[in-house]
Amino acid sequence: MKMMPAAGSISSLDRDRTLAELERGEFDVIVIGGGITGAGIAREAVLRGLRVALLEARDYASGTSSRSSKLIHGGLRYLAQGHVGLVRECALERKHVFALAPHLAERRWMVLPARSRLTLLKYRAAIKTYEKLGAVEERDLHHNWSADDLEREEPLLDRSLYRRACAYREYLTDDARLVLANLRAAAAGGATILNHAAVVGIEDANGFATGVRAACSESGQSFHVRGRCVLNATGPWVEALRRLEDPDAPRLLHLSKGIHVALPASRIPVRNLLMLDAQDGRRVFVMRRGEIVFVGTTDTSHAGRPEVWPEICEADVRYLLEPLSRHLTVPPLEPEQVCAAWAGLRPLLCEPGKKSSELSRRDEIFVGRSGVISIAGGKLTGYRPMAQRALDRIGEVLGGLGPRAREEPLPGGDFEGDLSLLERGLAGEFGLDERTCARLARLYGSEAADVCRRGAAPLVGEGPVLAGEVSWSIEVEGAARVEDVLYRRTRSAIYDPDVREALVTPVARRMAEILHWDAGRTEGEMARVRARLTADLAFSRVRR
Repeated sequence: MKMMPAAGSISSLDRDRTLAELERGEFDVIVIGGGITGAGIAREAVLRGLRVALLEARDYASGTSSRSSKLIHGGLRYLAQGHVGLVRECALERKHVFALAPHLAERRWMVLPARSRLTLLKYRAAIKTYEKLGAVEERDLHHNWSADDLEREEPLLDRSLYRRACAYREYLTDDARLVLANLRAAAAGGATILNHAAVVGIEDANGFATGVRAACSESGQSFHVRGRCVLNATGPWVEALRRLEDPDAPRLLHLSKGIHVALPASRIPVRNLLMLDAQDGRRVFVMRRGEIVFVGTTDTSHAGRPEVWPEICEADVRYLLEPLSRHLTVPPLEPEQVCAAWAGLRPLLCEPGKKSSELSRRDEIFVGRSGVISIAGGKLTGYRPMAQRALDRIGEVLGGLGPRAREEPLPGGDFEGDLSLLERGLAGEFGLDERTCARLARLYGSEAADVCRRGAAPLVGEGPVLAGEVSWSIEVEGAARVEDVLYRRTRSAIYDPDVREALVTPVARRMAEILHWDAGRTEGEMARVRARLTADLAFSRVRR
C-alpha cells in the first residue's frame, strides 16, 4: 500500500531535488545549523512569511541538541545565581512547548529530597517563586511529601536519611525529536532544508554577505545558496563559522562539557525525576524513561576545538554514579554497569574569570563585518524566544517583517496531551505490547499510527523498534545514515540498549533497500555505527 507523504517531510529521497532548489532559489534568510536554535529560527521565519533555506553540516541535532538532560525546565538553580529573567522566560516556555508538542513535554514530578524541615522550607520558598514566575496552574503546584508519601511515591529513596521531600512539576522531553519536529514545521511552511551539507564559505558583494558555498557529503556535490541575510546558529561551531567571514573575529564562547550515563531501570527503579546532591555541591538529575534511568550532568570546561563526540572519562562517570548510593537504597554502582552514555558541549558565552558552572545560560546576538548574524548561548527550553529575538535582528537587515502567522501544533502534537490514550489506540489497532506503545507515543505523538502503518513488525525478535520506523526516518525525517536512525530518530542507541547492537544489521539492510546502497556502503555503515556504539562505553573497565 502506497503511503501518503506526511506534512512537512524532509525526506532523504528528495536530496537531488532539494539541492536543485537550494542552487536556484533566492532566499530571504539562510540559516546555518540544524540544532534546536537553527530549527526554531527556521520555523519562526516561515511564520513571518520569509523564504528560508537551512543547511546542517552533519545530521540534524547531531551536536549539543541531542546531548542534553532531556528536560523542558526553567532552571531552578539559576534563581540562586540571580538570573531571574532567564528563569521566568524558560519557566513560562514549558507550557508553550507542551501546547505545541505534548508528546515532547511530558509532565512529571521532580523530587527534591530533604534531610531536615529547615531544608524543606528553603526548597519550598524557592519553588514557590519558580512557580509564580512560570504562572503554574493550581493542579501542578508543588507537593510536600512526608516519609509515608515517599514510601508510596518514591520508595527507593533512603528514608533513614531523607524523611521528607518537595515535588514540583517539570517536563521530560526528547531533544533530538523536538529539533526534528521544528524542522518539519519549517518545511511545512515552505523552508528548504538539507542535512549532511556543510557550509565552506561565505559569499559577499560590496562587503555584505549575499550567500554561502556548501558541500553535500552524501552526493559529493558542491553548490551555492543565495540569500538576503545569513544567520549562523551552529552552537559550539559558531566561532568557526564566524572566521569564514572574518579570520580575526574575537572569541565569544566558553565550551562546557556535560555527560550523562544510563542504567537499566531494573537496577535503579526510580519512579519520578530526582534532583540529588553531588559531592562538590552541584545537583544532578536522575530521570527514568521507559526501561532506562539516566543521570546527569557534569559541567566541566572543554579546552580546544569543538567535537561532535566529546570524550567520556571514567572520572566523570564515577562523579555521576556516586550520589546514587548516598540517596537511594542501592549498592554502590560501577562504570561497567552503565548501559549507555552521551556527552555534549554547551556553547556558553565567555565571561573571563568564571567557571563553566557559574556562566549564564543567556543567549546573545552578534553581527559580523559582512553582516552575518550569529546567535550563541541559550537553553533548549528557551529556543522559541531565542528565535524571536533572532527574527527581530533579521527584520532589521531585511527592512521589516510581515505579520506573524498563528502557531499550529508541531508534527505529532495535535492531540490533547493524554499519552495513555495514544498508547491504548496503538495497542488496539496494531496489537503492540505496552513497552512498544509507550515508546512510540513519546517519540511520534499523534503520528505514531502512521509510522506503524509503514510496518508494525519488530525489527528484532520481540523488541520495541518497528520496521516502519526506518521507512519513516528516511521518507519523513531525512535520515541518511544508520547512525542518524539509531541515535537521533528511533533513539535506540540510548533508550533501547538491550537491542541496539542487534538493530544495526536490519536497519542497514532496510536503508540499503530504500536508498539503493551497494554492499560496500552498507557494510561501511554497519562498521561505523558499531564502532560508535563501542566508543560510547570506552570508559568501562570491563570488556563488553
